Amino acid sequence: MGKTSIKPRAPLGEIGPGGLVRIARVVEEFGIPVVRATAGQRLLLAGIRPGDYEAVRAALGGGEAHCPHYVQACPGRGGCVHALADGPDLGLELEALLAEMDLPAKVKAGVSSCPRSCAESLVRDLGLVGRSSGWSLYFGGNAGMKPRIGDLLAGKLSVEGALGLSRRALEFYALEGKTKERTARFVERIGLDAVRKAVLQGKTKDSKLVSPPSGTGSCLNSSPDTWPGPRGG
Repeated sequence: MGKTSIKPRAPLGEIGPGGLVRIARVVEEFGIPVVRATAGQRLLLAGIRPGDYEAVRAALGGGEAHCPHYVQACPGRGGCVHALADGPDLGLELEALLAEMDLPAKVKAGVSSCPRSCAESLVRDLGLVGRSSGWSLYFGGNAGMKPRIGDLLAGKLSVEGALGLSRRALEFYALEGKTKERTARFVERIGLDAVRKAVLQGKTKDSKLVSPPSGTGSCLNSSPDTWPGPRGG
């Protein structure tokens, strides 16, 4: 049987001292040969023997990211002179939102604190870009085999407005999306006008208000304080 891997949960790529020490001990104890940072600001522990998987999972505290959804964010005002907004704080709220949702396919989100878009917001399923006038929300981006720039749904949004419309967009996707259909293909199939109508007016093609999806998100089993970080997350 082949070897397997685990991605320890690290919201926005942040891992505190306690988490780093724990990971280092697990890697050493189980002889894990590969530890690398991923493009999604997560860590990958690869080459785990199948028989060790559950023990590694338990040693990590059960916080490995089975959840396919994740948010990447730039440093924001705390680490970049170009920042026009505080991306990390909004990113953590967006990650919490994704964690509670049952979605048709994985969702990658990017939160960039300025139009330079260092978090690749325009090629993410859900993208937020900070501007001097507020947040801009993009939906349906993809950087895979068939790249697509996300569509602008709204601009000049407050933090609360950005999160609210993000939830509406994801709820509509959960309601109308097909299993394993990423947002880029979803927008191409259903049409941008239908997405905008649902998100901005709150109605689907059947004139039903967009409502939260039933069921529990696959991320809720990951403890938010598995890896203590600078924000206490």
